[in-house]
Amino acid sequence: MKNSVFLVTLFIALVACKQTLTTSSSLENTQNQALVAVSHADNAALIQAFESKKSNIFIEGNGIVKKLLPDDNKGARHQKFLVSISGAQSLLFAHNIDLAPAVPLAVGDAIQFRGEYVYNPKGGVMHWTHHDPQAKIVGGWIKHHEKIYQ
Repeated sequence: MKNSVFLVTLFIALVACKQTLTTSSSLENTQNQALVAVSHADNAALIQAFESKKSNIFIEGNGIVKKLLPDDNKGARHQKFLVSISGAQSLLFAHNIDLAPAVPLAVGDAIQFRGEYVYNPKGGVMHWTHHDPQAKIVGGWIKHHEKIYQ
């Protein structure tokens, strides 16, 4: 009898856990879809620059960190990572860590940014995400967890 009560209790607990996970997963998917919709609207200038193959323009945008890449340590050091800005477009970031602090990123993190966009057929490259050491132009930045790295 004790075994039967234990098995029924275990079964009920497992069903409750599955429902919680399903609800949590549905909520996460809804939040991700909302973020993609917002990102698409906020990133209209980036999407347009890609579609028209424009380069060397400063643009602000936002996205989700998709992949962390090894730092480029040849010459000026750059933190490299990929950011998804729409369902179809990702940007390669080359964030100069000789001029600005490295950003403590993880895959899935949301960021906002300003930098110089350079077209390439894979989605583009974002650089100048730091201040201008000569103060000749308004530089760029990366905002992560409410902290700005420039």
